[in-house]
Amino acid sequence: MPVREQFEINLKELQDKLIQLGNFTKAALIKALDALENQDVEKALEIMDEDVKADLLEDEINDTAILLIAKQQPVAIDLRRIIVAIKIASDLERMADFAVNLAKSTIRIGNQPLVKPIDSIKKMHESTIKMIELAMEGYSEEDLVKAKELADLDDVVDDLYGSTIQDLLSLMQTQPENHAQITQLSFVCRYLERTADHATNIAEYIFYLVKGRRYDLNQ
Repeated sequence: MPVREQFEINLKELQDKLIQLGNFTKAALIKALDALENQDVEKALEIMDEDVKADLLEDEINDTAILLIAKQQPVAIDLRRIIVAIKIASDLERMADFAVNLAKSTIRIGNQPLVKPIDSIKKMHESTIKMIELAMEGYSEEDLVKAKELADLDDVVDDLYGSTIQDLLSLMQTQPENHAQITQLSFVCRYLERTADHATNIAEYIFYLVKGRRYDLNQ
């Protein structure tokens, strides 16, 4: 088999593993919010048990990328594709960790009645999931429009984060007996806000992949 043809096959395998990791991360975050909303401790425990899959996929992506660089010595756009895959994998794995953190907060809250409806948290979550979807589509299609769209959604998540934290801080003043749960809900907001930041990182990598230069979209 010609060297270039083999390289294309291996690069496709790398990209497929990255999409697989993205799908896993998205599913874990959806499952985590569902566990929180329904206070489903068993589901939260499942998320924690399944997280090893994200770690294994990231390791496979890194190993494949290193072999491609070592054996094929790619240049220019091909090298950028490999480097970007490594960077995106790192962000996706970190997002999967945030799903685990959400699950841990669900376990700590347990079956205590929620101090308030989590509508704003659900809105943050919906925007974050949309960002992940745009990230993986933007990466697969090398689409800068989708990358910019997901970066713009980060502002929506930031605004929701700010207002929701203010609400929770106010509740802490009036319901000090629920301090522990309010703290966990604040952590949940922070995990979602950080997930959105990592998605924005992916948008920046897409710009780097296509344009060959770095853009700061997190301002």
